[in-house]
Amino acid sequence: MSLFVYQAVETSGKTVKGTVEAENIEDASETLISRGFYILRISQSSEFFSKIGAILGQRRVKRIEVIDLANNISVMVGAGIPLLTALSDIGSAITNTTLQAVLAEIKQSVEQGTSFSDALEQHSKIFPEVFRRLVRVGEETGRFEKSLADVAEHLQRMEDLSSSIKRALIYPAFAIVTTLGALAFWMIYVLPKIIDTLKGLGVKLPLLTRMLIVASNISQRFWYMGIIIPALVFFTIKLMQRTDRGRYVVDTIKLKFPIYKLIEYNRLLALFAEQMRILIVSGLTVDRTFGIVSEVMGNDVFKRSIASIREEITYGSTIADSLKRQNVFPPLMVRLIGVGESSGTLDDQFGFLASHYLKKLDDVSEKLGKIIEPLVITIVGILFAVIISGLLLPVYDLVSKVGKG
Repeated sequence: MSLFVYQAVETSGKTVKGTVEAENIEDASETLISRGFYILRISQSSEFFSKIGAILGQRRVKRIEVIDLANNISVMVGAGIPLLTALSDIGSAITNTTLQAVLAEIKQSVEQGTSFSDALEQHSKIFPEVFRRLVRVGEETGRFEKSLADVAEHLQRMEDLSSSIKRALIYPAFAIVTTLGALAFWMIYVLPKIIDTLKGLGVKLPLLTRMLIVASNISQRFWYMGIIIPALVFFTIKLMQRTDRGRYVVDTIKLKFPIYKLIEYNRLLALFAEQMRILIVSGLTVDRTFGIVSEVMGNDVFKRSIASIREEITYGSTIADSLKRQNVFPPLMVRLIGVGESSGTLDDQFGFLASHYLKKLDDVSEKLGKIIEPLVITIVGILFAVIISGLLLPVYDLVSKVGKG
């Protein structure tokens, strides 16, 4: 597929610019004409710009927009509106040109006899596997609008999970950066000027002040290490993550690192529970479900544990017993999953667990600021108390001498 850049006029008379993927320029033109566009100019983009355009196009479609799309189609189809009419109405109301173009291509495919799920498969970069799979299940079972509602609920939970993580990390990151920035400013810029003034007065400098001078000189001479060291740590982690052993070590550290482990652990439990819930709802076998979940966890510790659970289940073990043998899953999860297996409400139990750990993540994000704020204030207070003391001691000595004289 190649990328074609076009300028065209809509039926409303508005001039629009955009891109369209097609095998050749004729197919691209037919696609635009089928959308009701009058083509002013169309040309093929280079391969490089095609790739860049594809990446940018993918990023422009946000998860919240896909959630709104699933909700809108579910409501309209549930109200008795034909799918093609729903796609046309929704497409005309969407402001995102990329998603609008995708919907137009899906509508065209459906008009030509392709099923909605097959049309979605052509846009796998925008619509995740869960979205496409549940739509297919809905088509096969006659519960199309319910499947779309399930998709919207699942994606909304994933969006909430992502938002909770951002909220949890934004304050600590801000506090650390501002503290280090203020300290660097004092050590590199302010402190040397004050110390030069003190030296000019001929005052005998106490030990604390001399220590500050050494620290300031080191900061001035090797200030670039403040950039190099974090960069080295970052690239070291990235290199470690290229190997199975390295990834496992990094992911183990994440689960044991103070404070951060509260965020990472609850995130992984919420992600595991939500992925299990939605895949069970979609009708997948337990074996296939665990296979998919292990790939999307993004943590090798959990991935290996889930792979072991999958293997044990194939040999006849229950899910609860298999989870119990893994150290990463808490007793609450094991107990509720056991209840779900015995009562046939496994999807409901996973849904409760996903909500439970998502709420815990929200609680952590709220409490994290209260925990870190006094810690940061204490550290900053100690650092600046040392700096101020080191500066005032020579001044005190000077004043004392003047007073005696």
